[in-house]
Amino acid sequence: MGKIVAIVNQKGGVGKTTTCVNLSYALHIRNKKVLLCDCDPQGNSTSGLGVSKTSSPNAYDILMNNEAAENAIIKTDYCDLIPANRELSGALIELVSTIGREYVLKDALEPVKGRYDYIFIDCPPSLELLTLNALCAADTVLVPVQSEYFALEGLTDLMSTVKTINKRLNPSLSLEGIVLTMFDARTNLSTEVENEIVKFFGAKVYDTRIPRNVRISEAPSYGKPVIAYDKSSKGSKAYLKLASEFIRQQK
Repeated sequence: MGKIVAIVNQKGGVGKTTTCVNLSYALHIRNKKVLLCDCDPQGNSTSGLGVSKTSSPNAYDILMNNEAAENAIIKTDYCDLIPANRELSGALIELVSTIGREYVLKDALEPVKGRYDYIFIDCPPSLELLTLNALCAADTVLVPVQSEYFALEGLTDLMSTVKTINKRLNPSLSLEGIVLTMFDARTNLSTEVENEIVKFFGAKVYDTRIPRNVRISEAPSYGKPVIAYDKSSKGSKAYLKLASEFIRQQK
């Protein structure tokens, strides 16, 4: 049975989607069966894997139209994908009146869970109903954290939310790990943020640091993970190293 990992941070611009896309592909090239479920209405994971945001059926259809998840899966060169588009914004309102609204995504993914080693869910940059669905469907939470001061405040809020969901809605939910992104070892700020996060979360913080890297920024415009765009770049090497660390922790 596969593991479902929600990649979440309510703060935007922290490398959440970039981590989703590149960790998925890095595991795929290590012969892991990976499905990326894009639950962000912006659809950046979808376009980041070279798939059109007009693809149908998509995540909205499995949430709101009772479409089977297997019908929405697209096979790409990088991993399998359930695409997203801006229709998902409407799901925020439509889900409110749905019975068992927190578990719609969980129920939708259950039939395909056994086909994959890992299912990653790319969540919106907010703590709302789509993110809540992802957290109720997930076994664990992986949190990308930008190396800046405000990230610490956001991380505290997120951990409080995860704790509440663990207590009330998903007793099996646990923290997979925290990955520091946009890290610059030359700055005191990155080092200070690193020290604070390691102090509180210890071994749950991955040893791998994802650096600021222009190739990481360029790759999405070509519809590719950075690993496929420029495998020799610092960003690619970091995500490949993160995948190795991720696999080791599973063992």
